Amino acid sequence: MNLYRSVWVPNEVIYRFNANMSESEDETRQRLKAAVHYTVGRMCHKLGEEHRREFSRQVVAAIAETAFRQCDIFAKDLEAFAKHAKRCTVSAEDVKLLARRSTALSVHIQRKSEEVEQVQKALKKKRKSKETDKSRE
Repeated sequence: MNLYRSVWVPNEVIYRFNANMSESEDETRQRLKAAVHYTVGRMCHKLGEEHRREFSRQVVAAIAETAFRQCDIFAKDLEAFAKHAKRCTVSAEDVKLLARRSTALSVHIQRKSEEVEQVQKALKKKRKSKETDKSRE
């Protein structure tokens, strides 16, 4: 059985890798970890400057490892939700379900979902008006 897992890293980038990892897939996992570590380091540096604090390398590494593990858990949960709904694709509803335990995250995801919906409706309306204009010509 060839299982795939999704890993989310900052900036909404989604990577996929095989659960039965070969050497190249292990390298991909290590690159993902490095990307998460780098991003966490940048965020800690920025926050440190804003609040006149410093983060040790050990703290940055611990935060990065925790974030990476949590993303792995999220990916597994999202896959389980989609599979339970007999789908192969993770939907926005799955993400909302995942965020249900964190009120702040849930509210944020709900707002983003509504924003995306509005943009999609506007684009659909724009396309429809273009088609109507072309048919009148």
